[in-house]
Order: sequence, then structure tokens, then C-alpha cells
Amino acid sequence: MAINLQKGQKISLSKESGGALTKVVMGLGWDAKKSGGLLGGMFGGGSGAVDLDASCVLFDENKKVVDTVWFRQLKSKDGSIVHTGDNRTGEGEGDDEQIIVNLDKIPANVKSLVFTVNSFTNQTFDSIENAYCRMVDSSNNKEIARYTLTAQGSHTAQIMAKVYLHNGEWKMHAIGETGSGRTIEGLLPQIITHL
Repeated sequence: MAINLQKGQKISLSKESGGALTKVVMGLGWDAKKSGGLLGGMFGGGSGAVDLDASCVLFDENKKVVDTVWFRQLKSKDGSIVHTGDNRTGEGEGDDEQIIVNLDKIPANVKSLVFTVNSFTNQTFDSIENAYCRMVDSSNNKEIARYTLTAQGSHTAQIMAKVYLHNGEWKMHAIGETGSGRTIEGLLPQIITHL
């Protein structure tokens, strides 16, 4: 049974998964809010596509960016982290975007991975519903933890979670901090405050 994380909660990924983890998947899912009413239903009833983008920033122990994985760079330079591709609508079941992390291949100088979501179309989180991020053990497809992105509001980005190495063990911290910016670059100063 996966843990439903609360904002600020920290967990041990290996303890929750029940064993040594080598590869995990951070999944992001969302739906565009449907506009209500009779006319909305007659004319397709959607507020249009919302293009959310999942990103992962790799930091060293000095809080310096080592690499960034996002829709403009789908693979880390060392090959340990791979983004499966950009979803521009949020339509369909399950994860809309995924970032695959080979924990045992992450370079020794990388101490933390921060996962974020940005609204590339600059629509606010008031335009989406059913948004979540989740961590999955890819060896058995078991969901380890889920964090519901419930923060509706006028923000266009969110710092979802941090995965970090502590005493040789990978841990996850649900950050859930709202922000602004169409791409990861605009969020970097805010992310650094959470390292």
C-alpha cells in the first residue's frame, strides 16, 4: 500500500518499498478542468489542454546544479535519469509524464534530485484537477508513495518533491511549494531554498 504523503513529510524509499531500490519512476498526472453547464456539455465542455511539464534538477552538496532533465533535455548527461517525453494535454489515464531514475547510476557528486512541475502554457493550477506525483518501484511496478497536488490557485508551478541521499539511503521529501514560471529556469532560486 502506497503512502499518501502530506506536505513536508519525509519517508525512506527503500523501507517503504520493502527492499533495495535500484530504479524508480516519478510519475506526474493531471486533467484539464472541464467547464460545466449545459452549453459546456454541448460544445465539448473542456477548458482546453493544459501543458504541464515535469522536470528533475540534480544538485551537488554545495547546492549547485549538476544537470537538468526536462522536455528540452530528455536525458541526463550521465544517462542515469530519463524523461519519457512531453505530454501537452494531460488527457488519458495514468501518468501523463514520467521521469525514470536509475538510483544506482547517479554520479557520486549528486546529493539530491528535485522534481518540479511547470505550466508551459502559463495556465494557473485553477485550470487543472486530479493532479498528483507518485514514486514507483520499477522492478515490480509497485507505487511507493503518492503526493496529491491539491493546491489550486493562481500559481503556474510547483516544487513537488526532493529525493536525496542520507546516510547511504534514498529518502523522499514532499515539498509541495507553489511557485511561478513557465519553465524550470524560473523556479531555480526558489528550489535552492529547499535544499
